[in-house]
Amino acid sequence: MFCGFFLDNYLQSQFFISFSSRRRRRRRNSCVSSPGHHPAINQQNLLNKTSIILDASKYIVELKQKVESLNQDVEEFSGSSTVQSPLPTVTVETLDKGFLINVFSGRSCPGLLVLILEAFEHLGLNVLEARVSCTDNFRLQAIGGENDEQEEMIGSQVVKQAVVQAIKKWSESSDD
Repeated sequence: MFCGFFLDNYLQSQFFISFSSRRRRRRRNSCVSSPGHHPAINQQNLLNKTSIILDASKYIVELKQKVESLNQDVEEFSGSSTVQSPLPTVTVETLDKGFLINVFSGRSCPGLLVLILEAFEHLGLNVLEARVSCTDNFRLQAIGGENDEQEEMIGSQVVKQAVVQAIKKWSESSDD
């Protein structure tokens, strides 16, 4: 009888454990099978995701239109600025041993490079390094150094004036 008592308690505990685990499994399965309870299948959630995607695509279209508008403004502005200033712009910066000379024009300037190099030669500047573009626009970036034989120092304003004079000479000859 004493042995029967333990056997009965053991069987009851096994029944209770299996009953509890079945109940938990049923609850878990019922949540997954009903569409309103599982978050991944929630229709409201799907609608929110769809509306976010639609809003994002509308925003992208608006941004593309703004970019196109800005590009047109830039084209109009660059077109009008070249008409207002037909002569190239010149900047000259003083370096440790020479000058950095930048010349830019929005249009092609045939023959201008030769006149600028002649101005450098007249000043006694050696071109140490240069980048030149003469296709659709004119761009010159040169590093000019003074000759070692030269006795007096040249200032950046003198170099700029010489380049501007070369540009004016080119402008007068190209107008003819």
